Amino acid sequence: MEEEARKLLEEGIRKKLISPGKAELPTFATGTKVVFHYRTSRCDGKVLDDSRKMGNHSKPMELILGKKFKLAVWERVVVTMRPGEVSEFTCDTKHTALYPLVSQSLRNISAGKDPLEGQRHCCGIAQIHSHHSLGHKDLDELQANPQPLVFTIELLEALPPGSFQLDVWAMNDKEKLELVPQIHEEGNVLFKQGRVNDAMEKYYNGIACLKNLQMKEHPGDEAWLKLDHMITPLLLNYCQCKLLQGQYYEVIEHCTSLLFKYDDNVKALYKRAKAHAAVWNEREARADFAKVLELEPSLEPSVAKELRIMEEKIRIKDKEEKDRYKGLFRAPSATAMTVSPAKNVPQ
Repeated sequence: MEEEARKLLEEGIRKKLISPGKAELPTFATGTKVVFHYRTSRCDGKVLDDSRKMGNHSKPMELILGKKFKLAVWERVVVTMRPGEVSEFTCDTKHTALYPLVSQSLRNISAGKDPLEGQRHCCGIAQIHSHHSLGHKDLDELQANPQPLVFTIELLEALPPGSFQLDVWAMNDKEKLELVPQIHEEGNVLFKQGRVNDAMEKYYNGIACLKNLQMKEHPGDEAWLKLDHMITPLLLNYCQCKLLQGQYYEVIEHCTSLLFKYDDNVKALYKRAKAHAAVWNEREARADFAKVLELEPSLEPSVAKELRIMEEKIRIKDKEEKDRYKGLFRAPSATAMTVSPAKNVPQ
């Protein structure tokens, strides 16, 4: 153990054992799946991330050793741990430069967003040296001022190769591309069964797979466009799930991004129109519904029904607001303005 600590120190990593594990040290062969909780802090004690609290749930991190995870230092430190062990690793800046990008992806995942959202089509180092915002003030500060970080890690388990089903993110490009149609179909089956959350997770995984592959292609190239056309139906299905969950602003955001590229996509227009109607954006909803009818006149009965629903909701809302504020600005009555004569007032 002392020899391993010395090696780590030479590499710019200081290990502090907090709680020893009870099991034997695993062999950590290539392909081993490690599952662990982590807390990331600056050296001044400010916590940046905590896997037990991200997204209001306690979901541990999973890595497959040898898959070249972007933050290589995590692979380096976990192989020094026993299952059940809790240790603190203070890592020099050379090990933490890419943490802002890793954190952004993990935060996106915990919030149910695209893990690659906000990341440019360039390598990690290029992104670090750009002035592109990561959407989080603390990560922007860290990106602008790289510094040592402290990772407090609890290793939950280490599963040897072949003892578990390979997760999508750990597959190679060919395996991912072949799996997407299966994921899509599984999502459709779950949706028909009324299992909206499970279906949405399938669609999300399919989108994440394709986005990951798309990042390796040049925007606009044939391969990039082919992947984008595969993403579109998955994203539309994902938006349908979000509509049913009442996540209207997210539907508007995703559909708008689709329509920016494919302005004649009737399904994206229709879903965005419904989302606009749900959040009282009457003008925007009517504009989208009008465009739907222009592109697909056969949808007139469906559009008319949605417009009636929107108009009725607006009518009820207006009436409730009028009732709520009725009399609020009415002039005071003459009786209310009369001042009663003073009684028992000392002269």
